[in-house]
Amino acid sequence: MENLVVVIALGAMALGPLIEAAGRTLFMRSPGTGPMAQELTFLVGMLGGAIAARDNRLLSLSAVTGFLKGGWAAAARLLSGSISAAFTVFFLMASARFVMEEKTSGMVMAHGIPLWWVQCFMPVGFLLITLRLLWHAGERWPQRLGALALAVGLAALAIWPPLEPARLVWPALGILLVATVAGAPVFVTLGGAALILFWGDALPITSISIDHYRLVTNPTLPAIPLFTLAGYFLAEGGASRRLLRVFQSLVGSVRGGPAIVTALICAFFTAFTGASGVTILALGGLLMPVLLQAGFPLRPALGLLTSSGSIGLLFPPCLPLILYGIIAKVPIKEMFYGGIVPGIVLVLATIIWGVWQAPRVAKNSHPFNAAEAGRALWEAKWDLLTPVIALGSIMGGFATPVEAAALTAVYAGFVEIVIHRDLKTPAAVGKAMTEAGLVVGGILLILGVALAFTNYLVDAQLPDQAVTWAKGAIQSPLMFLLLLNVFLLLVGCLMDIYSAIIVVVPLLVPLGVVYNIDPLHMGIIFLVNLELGYLTPPVGMNLFLASYRFKKPMGEVIRAVIPLMLVRLLVVLLVTYWPALTTTLPKWLR
Repeated sequence: MENLVVVIALGAMALGPLIEAAGRTLFMRSPGTGPMAQELTFLVGMLGGAIAARDNRLLSLSAVTGFLKGGWAAAARLLSGSISAAFTVFFLMASARFVMEEKTSGMVMAHGIPLWWVQCFMPVGFLLITLRLLWHAGERWPQRLGALALAVGLAALAIWPPLEPARLVWPALGILLVATVAGAPVFVTLGGAALILFWGDALPITSISIDHYRLVTNPTLPAIPLFTLAGYFLAEGGASRRLLRVFQSLVGSVRGGPAIVTALICAFFTAFTGASGVTILALGGLLMPVLLQAGFPLRPALGLLTSSGSIGLLFPPCLPLILYGIIAKVPIKEMFYGGIVPGIVLVLATIIWGVWQAPRVAKNSHPFNAAEAGRALWEAKWDLLTPVIALGSIMGGFATPVEAAALTAVYAGFVEIVIHRDLKTPAAVGKAMTEAGLVVGGILLILGVALAFTNYLVDAQLPDQAVTWAKGAIQSPLMFLLLLNVFLLLVGCLMDIYSAIIVVVPLLVPLGVVYNIDPLHMGIIFLVNLELGYLTPPVGMNLFLASYRFKKPMGEVIRAVIPLMLVRLLVVLLVTYWPALTTTLPKWLR
């Protein structure tokens, strides 16, 4: 049932903006479907988060759980699950109060539908997440009941504390830290910190749900699930096979051709899915044999695939570009343009390293065949048009980012379902759409609760204090940029890119203004640093995914990616100290 609701909601989200654009263009009036897309984004976010919890795929910051075995692993699972469930109980309570207050307001969305009908999915989602956290806390009923008892005890201590809450803030944060190390989801870490801080200051926790709802129903945010949906149609269909054939036919005959193919195809898919994990898990099994059969040593091949999983994050329409634009109030179109040249530089740097590592004479190589290249291009022509559809509709000025995302999703679905018939059954289509909903739900769950933590820091005047300190301690903009890179590299070691955007960007934007750094340039510096964070221990997401996908020890994966980390670091410095790489194309296209 959850899967079905998410599929229907995503389908309606894809059609609604197109109806809006058609009504505006043909009849000079809006059909009023715009708000529906925003509310459906909220619905998909909550149910997608519940599905991620159901499948035990909520994002975690812990680098420890992968090394635990036997009883230690069971203890960590029980501890993290019970503490996480205790926190989600309070998200459930806050969201229930929020819905009751909204119900009395009598607000409606499009076509007279009461707004609280959709808002009910927030407490429903948190209820499902709570139950599933307890379920995954153990493999047997005694363990699950133990987790339930511990969760109830912690919640009771918060409701009836033995001391003044202000005196218990640090112990409570310590418990949260223990849960995080034991494997608690990211949304629990960030949202739990907000709950504790609000609790210590006797602030109403309902405001956490208000912030959550306000962010997820942002008018621009539907572009995120829609572009993700387009990416999953391509990933679950046969686009990867067709594009691999294209790139192999064009560059497979040159030295390092398989490395070039790997970089290009990974950049393409990451740009649309916004998730490096999808790229590594979906394409790793396809590309690793290609590299090994061409004579690449195992370690460079492993490092190249692990690194390339996040290589497309600077290319439009990737999700971090959209989210940064929303949070920093930079136009989405400007973020799209600004990421293109730095993204190309990063791909070229990766390709150069890959070619350098390649054997001088590739095994099983074939000379360039123009006829084969033509056949491959013809077969993949509809897939290759996908970025043209996405960017052309925005650059042409006849579609907003949300409408462009809807058009791209419908186009990708049509190509994979109707033209190529790779998604042959309703079950296959539903699987692709459910996977998109799961990824989007996991991300929006983090973003929604993390916003409350950010707002607490802003209310505590932390950005103002940072600006005051920076003015007195750092005089040179060049020195500020250097320290900014160091700080962002540390952030990338400890936080995923979506959490970092919500929590860190509001603190950095005022500092950029002080040193006259273009907000667009600041955004690309931020993202290229966080892209490096996917490879940086201890919580570099690509390291865990590559270790899991290729069945290699974590230490071996880390050694394999160190050269690529140095390559990325050089690109980071180039992007930081050469602003024209970021700002020239947007100025030219304005």
